[in-house]
Amino acid sequence: MTATISDALVEALAGKVRGRLERHAELAPLTWFRVGGPAELLYSPADEADLADFMKALPAEVPVTVIGLASNLLVREGGVPGVVIRLGRGFNGIAVEDGHRIRAGTGVPDSRVARAAADAGIGGLVFYRGIPGGIGGALRMNAGCYGTETKDRLVEARAVDRAGNIRVLTNADFGYAYRHSSAPADLVFTEALFQGEPGDPAALVAAMDEITQSREASQPVKSRTGGSTFKNPPGGKSWQLIDAAGCRGLMIGEAQVSEMHCNFLINTGSATAYDIELLGETVRRRVRETSGVELDWEIKRIGEFAEGRVVTPFLD
Repeated sequence: MTATISDALVEALAGKVRGRLERHAELAPLTWFRVGGPAELLYSPADEADLADFMKALPAEVPVTVIGLASNLLVREGGVPGVVIRLGRGFNGIAVEDGHRIRAGTGVPDSRVARAAADAGIGGLVFYRGIPGGIGGALRMNAGCYGTETKDRLVEARAVDRAGNIRVLTNADFGYAYRHSSAPADLVFTEALFQGEPGDPAALVAAMDEITQSREASQPVKSRTGGSTFKNPPGGKSWQLIDAAGCRGLMIGEAQVSEMHCNFLINTGSATAYDIELLGETVRRRVRETSGVELDWEIKRIGEFAEGRVVTPFLD
């Protein structure tokens, strides 16, 4: 891993923040795949103000990577240089506001937002029950399912920039498209405000239960997985292309294309990040060969490759 942080810098940062700093912190236990190398420095801010103080003190040349629940994340074995910011307890608040609105921290699981809204009789946010990530990731990737996306319900979001300034972005500022946001990459989102609509709590809870049952029947939700691996191409379904390419059940090491839903890669035991990414690129190559379609990764891959363990896109 490329070193970017000195002991002196860590000591200086520790004197300016209330959050936790950890050198060479293992990231694998934090991810749903349970694979990957360490963070050069892992920072868990106490709250938004603490995060702002940290960003003010951090030299601009130090790279920053933000993670939340790490449900849609693959960390490579070589580790992640610079600072990895993990949003946790200081960003897990939920508040019901007037006008059928919900305000949530970016460390809150999407499913908790759906439940809080349903309990408050706020409709329009049930779809979050089907997304196994957190609000921070939902903002970044315009997460959605069952016909609704984040862009359809977001009013505004708060963020901290690299200079430590607090910024508020409207929905329009995100430039949302399918599984994409054009919001500045250096922003660390801390809170989001969503607009719902009147709804019957019992009916909303029933709709959430239906989503849960549907996911459990069709997706490997109890496996070590990263959720949907590839974005759907225009007018098509990734899983259908993967299936047609003969990749259902395909394995490299202990990484496998799910038999239940072949747009999911799973760690069946002791797979490595290398195995998983190599399997994904193998799937992409086979789909291109059989259909001419080039699938784009939906899973976010971060960090450096370990020596001799580089995965080349569309590897032959």
